[in-house]
Amino acid sequence: MTRLLITLLLLCAATPSVAQTALTPHSATYKVKISVLGGELQTRLDATDTGYEATHVIRATGMSRMLARGSIAETSRFDLAGDGVKPRVYSSKDTLTRDKTDATIEFDWEAGEARGTVNGEDVVSVIDGLAHDRVSIQYEVMHDLLNGTPSDRYTMFEIDRLRPVNIEILGEKSVKVPAGEFEVVGIRHQAEGSKRTTTLWCSADLGYLPVVIEQHRKGKLRVRATLTGYLPVSGG
Repeated sequence: MTRLLITLLLLCAATPSVAQTALTPHSATYKVKISVLGGELQTRLDATDTGYEATHVIRATGMSRMLARGSIAETSRFDLAGDGVKPRVYSSKDTLTRDKTDATIEFDWEAGEARGTVNGEDVVSVIDGLAHDRVSIQYEVMHDLLNGTPSDRYTMFEIDRLRPVNIEILGEKSVKVPAGEFEVVGIRHQAEGSKRTTTLWCSADLGYLPVVIEQHRKGKLRVRATLTGYLPVSGG
């Protein structure tokens, strides 16, 4: 067992300190391969008065733009909480895939509801305990790894429904991507009832930012994203 994984396991066993290690505001760019299509994923994390705002945008690049036009843009605003991050507003606009989704969801923690609109239709879901949208869940996992408190189970709100997500910590390895060579630890997550698994290979040197993202469906690799650029955002 290597040093990084030993350190991570020791942190998990330790009592968390009162002062939490904060996420680092940053921008990151990834080269994406989706089956035969090529694309680019741009992510950005900015600090706000109460927490953070994260934006993820994916677009087709090169010759793939002849087959796939548009983009998928997701934004999540989430507050810092005592045990991690708590989403407030999530929005998604997908003009790239055939789903063509336009959604905005607000998390009302006092009322215990997630409500908003999906393609013009009103949606309301009861939330019992902490839940995350599809963007904020990545930063919750990063925050928990930074503070030695990763969980094996989270709850994710997938636009119109809540789904438990099971987490597995994989081993450590070295990876070489366009942005450089990194020691990473693997975090695999899968929503209950889903045939799709996502693995984040996260670097402690970058605050557990994923440097490789892999998505499998029925055991076959469908999506792979590799980090091409990373830059801390000033003022964070």
